Amino acid sequence: MVNQSLPPLSGLKILDFSTLLPGPFATLMLADLGADVIHVESPSRMDLVRIMPPYADGQATAHAYLNRNKRSVAMDLKDPANIQKIKELVSEYDIIVEQFRPNVMARLGLDYEALSKINPRLIYCSITGYGQTGSYKDRAGHDINYISLSGIAGHSGRINERPPAMGIQIADVAGGSLHAVIGILAAVIERQTSGQGQHVDISMTDCAFSLNTMAGAAQVAGGEQQGPEQGMLNGATFYDYYQTQDGRHISIGSLEPQFLMGLAQALALPEILSLGSSLQPEDRASVRAMIQKAIAEHSFEYWNQLFAALDVCVEPVLSLAEAVNSKLATERGWLVEVPLALDQPQTQKQLAHPIKYSRSQPVYRFMGRAVGADEV
Repeated sequence: MVNQSLPPLSGLKILDFSTLLPGPFATLMLADLGADVIHVESPSRMDLVRIMPPYADGQATAHAYLNRNKRSVAMDLKDPANIQKIKELVSEYDIIVEQFRPNVMARLGLDYEALSKINPRLIYCSITGYGQTGSYKDRAGHDINYISLSGIAGHSGRINERPPAMGIQIADVAGGSLHAVIGILAAVIERQTSGQGQHVDISMTDCAFSLNTMAGAAQVAGGEQQGPEQGMLNGATFYDYYQTQDGRHISIGSLEPQFLMGLAQALALPEILSLGSSLQPEDRASVRAMIQKAIAEHSFEYWNQLFAALDVCVEPVLSLAEAVNSKLATERGWLVEVPLALDQPQTQKQLAHPIKYSRSQPVYRFMGRAVGADEV
C-alpha cells in the first residue's frame, strides 16, 4: 500500500547557494513539497533578504517566508575546507541551485563540470539574469531590466505613458523561480531513465520572454507590431479597469458573447452588444467610454454587490490587505500558520503553498532559520 503521508518530493536532496528572491522561491516550492533543502550561506556576506524590513518574530518577514523548511549552514566558500565539505555532500545532495554570475562557481571549483565528475547524477541549476552564454551573461540586472529587454514592459501600460511599475517581480519569479522548478523536476524525471544528471541553465530574461504568449505569437508569426493598448488583453478593448464613483476600481473581462450580454444588461448599455467585438479603434474607444461613464455613477461597494450575483467576469480590484482577508483566501487556504521553529507551538502566518493534491500535502516545519543554525 502506498504511504500517503509522504509529501511528493520526499527523497530529493538539494544544496541551495542562492540569495534574494529567484532561487530561494524556487527552493521554497520544492521544500514545501518535501525536498530536503540545505541553504548554504556566507557567514560574512548576509543575504539582503535577511535585513529587509518589515520584521516579525525577530526576522525579516520575506526571509522567514522564502526560507521556510530549509536548514541553514554557514560556509565561507573561500575556505578550501568548506569546498571539500561541499564536494563530499554532493554525493548525497545531488541537486544544486546557484544564482551567482557565470564562472563564479568555476573559480571556486564548484561548477557543474567539476562536481559532475564526483557525482554523474548531479542536477545543477544555475539561475542568472541573462544565462550562461552570450554577450550579456556577465551583466548585472534586476527584474525591471529583464522585463524591459524581454519586451514585456514595452507593450504594457498606456499609450504615451511610461511603462507601469509592476506589483510583483515577473522575471524573477515567473521567469526564474518557476522555470527553475520545472527544469529541475524535468531533469529528475529524465535521470530516472538515463541515470545521468545535467546542467540546467535558467536565464530570467529568456524565460520572461517566453511569457509573451499572445503578443509574442502575434509579433513573431503574425508580423503585427505590439505596443501598449494595441491588443485585446492590454487595453485596446473594453477588457480593462474602470474607476468607481469613490475612486476604487473594478476589472471587466467580459469578452465572450454571453458575458458581454450579461455586462450590457447589468449596465443598461445595449449599445455595447454590437460594438463590443468591433475591431475599429473608434468603436472600441466608444465602448470603453460608455462603460467608464456607467461605472463612475456608483460606488465600489455597489458594483461589488451587483456583480457578485452575476457570472460575467467582473471582479473588484482588491488591495493585498483585502485579498488576504477575502472569502476566496479563506476557502482556498491562501494562508497557513508556520511554526517559528521545529516542534514549537508558536507560529507565524505566511503565504501557503498554492498547489492542491488529492493525496499529498505540503509540509510546514519551520520558518527561515538563523544563519548557520544547522550543521552537516
